[in-house]
Amino acid sequence: MNAVIALIAFHILIIIASNYLVQFPVELLGWHTTWGAFSFPFIFLATDLTVRLLGKQSARRVIAAVMLPALVVSYVVSALFQEGSFHGAAALLEFNSFVFRISLASFAAYVVGQLVDVHVFDRLRKMRRWWIAPSTSTVLGNLLDTFVFFSIAFWHSSNTFMAENWVEIAVVDYAIKLLISLLLFVPLYGLLLTALLKRMRPAVV
Repeated sequence: MNAVIALIAFHILIIIASNYLVQFPVELLGWHTTWGAFSFPFIFLATDLTVRLLGKQSARRVIAAVMLPALVVSYVVSALFQEGSFHGAAALLEFNSFVFRISLASFAAYVVGQLVDVHVFDRLRKMRRWWIAPSTSTVLGNLLDTFVFFSIAFWHSSNTFMAENWVEIAVVDYAIKLLISLLLFVPLYGLLLTALLKRMRPAVV
């Protein structure tokens, strides 16, 4: 139970950070993306470890518990710190449609991406090569998560820059997530899995 609570808190923290960071465009090798691309892959690492060690149902419980709090807290944080500036508590007294779209997009993308990640990982987890399950689930989960988020958040958005460039930003964002996930997080998953299995009963494998 303590592990599940910790994972719920971790997921909410990453969602809040990513919703905040996605408001900041950055140019990388001539392509537009956002800082949120560098934080969100942490969730897939945590989810895949959850499925491997605690099972699919525990991972789904984490996702269910995270959805509503993440939506509410993401809106509050993004409204208070829209575009990096602190707007004070007064920002919460007026409905902000731009921030709400980001929060709603994050909600939808999180649910779709994580459920796909859990399903794909669970189907592949027993394969002999340990890296196939986290790699495949991350590729598909991030793909859906990225394009669900950007299409809902920024299609015809009031933010002119994001409205005009969201497709390019989404493609670059996805590419960055894949590079980070496959080159860093999948190997890290292997190291963490080995370390955690040494501390747990063989029956959880």
